[in-house]
Amino acid sequence: MHAFRNLLALLLLTLCAALPLAAQDEGEDLGSTEGALFLLLPVGAKAVSLGRAMTPLDGPESAFWNPAGLVAVRESQVVLLRGDPLAGTSTAFSVLWARPGLGTLGVSYQLLDIGSQAITDIDGNELGSLTVRDHLGVVSAAAQLLESVRLGVNLKIVQFRRSCRGICPDAGTTATTYAFDAGLQILPSERLRIGAMLAHVGPRYQVLNADQADPLPARARLAVAYNLISLLTEDEELGGWLSVEVQDRLLNPGSLSLYLGTELTAGVAEAIFLRAGYVLGDLDQEDGARVGLGFRYERFDLSIAKSLAVSTLTGETEPVHVTFSIRF
Repeated sequence: MHAFRNLLALLLLTLCAALPLAAQDEGEDLGSTEGALFLLLPVGAKAVSLGRAMTPLDGPESAFWNPAGLVAVRESQVVLLRGDPLAGTSTAFSVLWARPGLGTLGVSYQLLDIGSQAITDIDGNELGSLTVRDHLGVVSAAAQLLESVRLGVNLKIVQFRRSCRGICPDAGTTATTYAFDAGLQILPSERLRIGAMLAHVGPRYQVLNADQADPLPARARLAVAYNLISLLTEDEELGGWLSVEVQDRLLNPGSLSLYLGTELTAGVAEAIFLRAGYVLGDLDQEDGARVGLGFRYERFDLSIAKSLAVSTLTGETEPVHVTFSIRF
């Protein structure tokens, strides 16, 4: 346990060392366009249905949100996540190794396929195609430091890749950088949870050259969740959580976003979840409501979510998001 805590402390020190670098980059041009914006897209059906109010909550999707929430993962499992945000098609997975009393380690990967574009000559003949994909690799570590305090960190590798097949104006572009997340959850009581997080902290994202490098979309999050159903009944198989979360730019604040999420739960080992959420003032996605369902049966968990917000670009809502996990 001490060795695991030392590992978390080392990763946190590394994160603190990266903060001045990010601050220096932001200070050079506060109006600069952020890079790797796909990091801000929601991953996972539970997160989508709760309007992204995930910082105080737990579960396997926490590997892509607040890694401190992985402490509550008591069994090792494989998680598959599929969604179609407006930016493309997202496919992700996580492998989580849980050791009760020690902590949780995880390895995750996400592929965002933005799509392909045909390259043609002046006569309309197809010469080749350009394919754009974003890759994200995550190593997570989480532990219970005190009886009511959880801590988690993520080390992330971020890559943008534009590849060419056939004859293209250029041979393609690849850009790679790293980032860190650090999350904290405090549980003052069984009814109340408080979460805080620093997300996507790292050096500039250089796609073409150093002069055009953009800062990562570093964010600060603060949230609280309360089990309202516990005020009405002492039945442990019933739960009704309300989550409220605010998010802002970490080093250039002033653009607050508000996330609201509700989750009604019936059951423990085998359970059903009814979820709904709302996003307000987010610069990175459409404002509006989200809804979802979740099921837990034996070793399997399945969550489905749907955003009801209509895109101002396409005039349509996003397709369904799905998360499926199996414990082993």
